[in-house]
Amino acid sequence: MDKTIGIIGALDTKGAEFAFLKAEIEKRGFKTLVVDTGVLGEAYFEPDVSRSQVAEAGGSNLDQLLERKDRGEAMAVMTKGVAEVARELYELERIDGIISMGGGGGTVIGTSAMRALPVGFPKLMVSTLASGDTTPYVGTTDITMMPSVVDVAGVNRISKRIYTNAAGAICGMVQGEPDESEDKPLIAASMFGNTTTAVDHAREIMEAKGFEVLVFHATGTGGQTMEALVADGYIAGVLDITTTEWADEICGGVLSAGPHRLEAAAKAGIPQVVVPGCIDMCNFWARDTVPEKYSDRTFYEWNPNVTLMRTTPQENQRMGAIFAEKLNSATAPAAVLIPLKGYSQLDLEGQPFYWPEANQAFIEALKRDLRQDIPVTELDYDINAPEFSSRVAETLLAMLDI
Repeated sequence: MDKTIGIIGALDTKGAEFAFLKAEIEKRGFKTLVVDTGVLGEAYFEPDVSRSQVAEAGGSNLDQLLERKDRGEAMAVMTKGVAEVARELYELERIDGIISMGGGGGTVIGTSAMRALPVGFPKLMVSTLASGDTTPYVGTTDITMMPSVVDVAGVNRISKRIYTNAAGAICGMVQGEPDESEDKPLIAASMFGNTTTAVDHAREIMEAKGFEVLVFHATGTGGQTMEALVADGYIAGVLDITTTEWADEICGGVLSAGPHRLEAAAKAGIPQVVVPGCIDMCNFWARDTVPEKYSDRTFYEWNPNVTLMRTTPQENQRMGAIFAEKLNSATAPAAVLIPLKGYSQLDLEGQPFYWPEANQAFIEALKRDLRQDIPVTELDYDINAPEFSSRVAETLLAMLDI
């Protein structure tokens, strides 16, 4: 088996555990490449990449770290350094997968290395934190988090089984290779429950023309992941039909994708079609989690755990200005399509969020600030009408010369 698995770990405090993991991986016919991130004591066994090399990659010197005995500083240096080391090992094609194990500190360092690697590259983190909120560690990547059940401290009856399973898992991930012989150009599309009909129809049109469509749920992380893949060069064009995450960013909702949403396509120089999908709503969890300052607003309980709040004309005006600012930096074709009869299922005439003045505030601010060469097309349909989603897909296809 001519495959090498990178192992990231502190060989001073957890050397025996990593020695066991290394042996289990090699028992399956794989090679290993061990990167030592320990700082405190002597390495349990000789690594392939020393802690001194990791510290240097992090912009410091191991002797200085040992002398100062500042754990916080050492963590910061080794976290930065291991990411640089992992990236270099990947670029030099020295590793085919990566695995790490640890508690709080080990998880920070191990996942830092993994986040430096592209989507699709096998990554497995065995962690004491895997059963909680892993967002700070996984981010927008495809790291597989595996609960360690007990602390990564010793090789005992329970941990032995976990480490053995982890070795089998990473070996299986590395061994499996998808058939990429028929890869098609990728289109990124943003979707919400409220825009599923529109996105599914646009997706069918794009796929009939030979594209593969990746659909991202506009839940904050979904938007961030889409932007990250665009920035990494995977995507040929963007159908940004559901831009609701900006409503959450402005209103303090729970599904914000942050202030850089809508920037990646412009920076990457790829075509994009943008729609104000679901910007009529901001998302909160159960009704009792909505901030008191919003007590007089219009709400809709999507389900017992999700409460939607109607955005105001002022908030829509802000979004119009922001959308214009983001799109004005586009270096590739860009267009905005607006469904005049409703941005979601809930702001159609007769529905709880029907408020034409709020939607119009977005349009006016967008047109006021948007570059003149970026077209804004207003269509007399709601967002889920097939006539609208067809036009969205056709607009992007024209940009792609299809």
